Amino acid sequence: MTECKEIVVSESGGVLEVSIQRPDRKNALTHAMYTAINKAFDRAEADPLIRALLITGTQECFTAGNDMVDFLQNPPLGEDAPVMILLAKLAVFPKPLIAAVNGPAVGVGTTLLLHCDLVYVGESARLQMPFTSLGLCPEAGSSYLLPLLIGHQRAAELLMLGETIDADRACQLGIANARLSDDEYFPHARQQAARIAAQPAAAVRLTKQLMRAPFDERLRSHMAIEGDAFAKRLVSPEAREAMQAFMQKRKPDFSQFD
Repeated sequence: MTECKEIVVSESGGVLEVSIQRPDRKNALTHAMYTAINKAFDRAEADPLIRALLITGTQECFTAGNDMVDFLQNPPLGEDAPVMILLAKLAVFPKPLIAAVNGPAVGVGTTLLLHCDLVYVGESARLQMPFTSLGLCPEAGSSYLLPLLIGHQRAAELLMLGETIDADRACQLGIANARLSDDEYFPHARQQAARIAAQPAAAVRLTKQLMRAPFDERLRSHMAIEGDAFAKRLVSPEAREAMQAFMQKRKPDFSQFD
């Protein structure tokens, strides 16, 4: 267990399971929750007995993204912000990373999947990256990884328009490995995590390293550029209007901005 009750961590058979458990707020992530997730990643990387990490949410929701109230109180303006630390960890995490996703997966809830080695979605999964709608820009290297994975035009639909895609579409685009029923997606992800944890650990880590090597340096360089742009967008007039509109439960008006 971690110090943060909304992040439940358990270990079984060489797999560290990290579960986001804040159902009353659709698993929206706070500063404290990111810190707890980061500790779990550190534990998984440092412990040789842990062979893989499995991240999930509740059956109804993976995560609605950042908790907007907490986000405004603790804006991630520097590399030492917990959310930025997590994004950096995702890019270099050396062990197999598996995700079990159902319900809404918004913002970072989708971009982190681009760093996973295996992704299994329930039939109710809905993925969305509404960054531009919030006056922001993509994060977690998604503006590099997504066009690389699915092509510029399809990536533009997801990143510029913030289109929501269902479980079948996520599989068609290669963001997820398979769609299963709402009752089966997590047991299947857990089974696959156990299978990969039973493989020769050094061989698995090397295979992951070799698969990522052709774009690893470019990804990290792009994430630094992306992170700087994201921090600037956080204090932009468009972002302020989007955040105020969200808090006031109204539609934002971007017509006044160039």
